[in-house]
Amino acid sequence: MAALPPALAAVRVAVRRSLAGLPSGALILVACSGGADSLALAAAALFVAPRQGLRVGLVTVDHGLQDGSAQRAAGVLRWASEAGFAPAEVATVSVVGRPGGPEAAARFARYEGLTGAAARHGAAALLVGHTRDDQAETVLLALARGAGPRGLAGMPARRERDGVLLLRPLLDVPRDQARAACLAAGLVPWDDPHNVDATFARSRVRAEALPALVAALGPAVVANLARTARLLGADSAVLDELAVVAAGAAADGDDLRVGELRRLPEAVRTRVLHAWALRSGAVGGALAMRHVGAIDALVARWRGQGPVQLPGGVVVSRRAGRLTAWRPAGAPGSGGSSSDGAGEIDDDAPAALDLPGGLDVHGAALSDHDPGADSQSQLG
Repeated sequence: MAALPPALAAVRVAVRRSLAGLPSGALILVACSGGADSLALAAAALFVAPRQGLRVGLVTVDHGLQDGSAQRAAGVLRWASEAGFAPAEVATVSVVGRPGGPEAAARFARYEGLTGAAARHGAAALLVGHTRDDQAETVLLALARGAGPRGLAGMPARRERDGVLLLRPLLDVPRDQARAACLAAGLVPWDDPHNVDATFARSRVRAEALPALVAALGPAVVANLARTARLLGADSAVLDELAVVAAGAAADGDDLRVGELRRLPEAVRTRVLHAWALRSGAVGGALAMRHVGAIDALVARWRGQGPVQLPGGVVVSRRAGRLTAWRPAGAPGSGGSSSDGAGEIDDDAPAALDLPGGLDVHGAALSDHDPGADSQSQLG
């Protein structure tokens, strides 16, 4: 018997480890753009999942952003159906009217389509094909923005999004190994032209910045950046747990007690404030660190300043020792501004943490417009 190509073995092992613990008989869905990474992931899942007592399906997203996108999606669907994925489907989405720039809009639409398909089919998990190189790029983008711990923690290997368990089995697999696995399986990947479009910051990091670092510091820099993300992710998880307790102590109905907030360390307090702002109706894709900083100033640097305007038309003010949020009649559904600071809250943050009063906590750190892998396909 011929030896299994090392790249193919590595991807299968990564998938097997990621799927461990899922209930027998459960369905998993693989998000596949037809790119090398997600195609390698799909092929490995099709091999591994049945051997772990799992069913495996596939969903591909058509954003309608490129000529021929429908034909590409149809080609992926045809391959998936013939290979034995069940269910296999195309999620057609629209990016029109989404918050943020074109990358952010595509990402929101994409994940809405993916998680919608997973929920509709009752999938136990949704698998996406981000690799170690994608993680390193995410860390570099976060560094360039002056991100906090959550932004530098990059993409978690496991999280919930919209009630769906999202798994990234290939975060420890190099991109070239994933491509080699794809080719070893006899598959011909699609190369998304957006991934080499210098219009996108991630594409420039991929083509120029990361190769320059590798040339200057050696190939280990990619794995080291990914390791930094993993270590900071563990630290951020602890801060999130502390924020759960802190938010419960500070909550007073829909308001927050300033006295309780003022006693908190800044790293915990900003997480509580970020979550509370989202719960109060602020638009997550537009809620920036400057907004959270302005709310925090109402707590830690109070000088009698006026209300803070948040994206989504939400207004936050300090009244009688409490932070109160409301949306004035006729307020616009988006926009808003506040004072100092810059950068954006991570909108691919860890799973929301349930708090007393129905609050959710996400990591209050800066992040990229597009924390995923590809400029548009973002599935590999």
